[in-house]
Amino acid sequence: MKVTIITVTYNSERFLKSCIDSVVSQNYPDIEYIIIDGGSTDGTADIVASYGEKISCYKSEKDDGIYYAMNKGIRLATGHIVGFLNSDDFYVDNNVIATVVGKFSSQDICCTYADLLYIDQDDKKIVRRWIAGSYLKRAFKFGWMPPHPTFYVRTDLLLKYGAFNTNFKTSADYELMLRLLFRYSIKPSYIPKAIVKMRVGGQSNSSFRNRIRANREDLLAWKVNNLKPFFFTIILKPIRKILQYF
Repeated sequence: MKVTIITVTYNSERFLKSCIDSVVSQNYPDIEYIIIDGGSTDGTADIVASYGEKISCYKSEKDDGIYYAMNKGIRLATGHIVGFLNSDDFYVDNNVIATVVGKFSSQDICCTYADLLYIDQDDKKIVRRWIAGSYLKRAFKFGWMPPHPTFYVRTDLLLKYGAFNTNFKTSADYELMLRLLFRYSIKPSYIPKAIVKMRVGGQSNSSFRNRIRANREDLLAWKVNNLKPFFFTIILKPIRKILQYF
């Protein structure tokens, strides 16, 4: 079973090497690694070139944002399963992809997700622990979502139900997982441990204004799928993040 891992980059030279190293060191043998770059002007291209054939596909050109780039990667993917690893994030060990594939051994499993650790820029301190927990469909209405960097899904389902909605600027990952898991009820499997370390400073959390915009987009995610959340659903979503600090 081939796994496609997609990394989207833009001027990411500071942390890109640790991200790539964590992918190419995986002990699972059938990995397709695609890097989509938004036309970086730093040393990104040189870093990617240094890995030679370990990178299956590298595209560098201007695009219209992160979700456009992710969709480009999906269109290039030839794996049975696809997942995303941000350019400043990395896997916790070399067994992550083997663990993910093991969950897909049951034919009715459509996607997997796991826990995630937020770390400081130097990987010296765990800032937050995102413990996703076992899936309950109704949990979406109580502000739940799985960590997107730990989310792996069958590629054919992205072709069937659609990839990222590029009308969203910060919450297309939330909308995608809401659509797949809640609207279309694809069957997930939970990996009860952290598989990704994410450095703090994501776009949707970078400012109070971005957080307000993200909340509005979260609500829009329900609307575009003709779904009705509880009146408190969008309020609980950021509260869940606060609880991850404790």
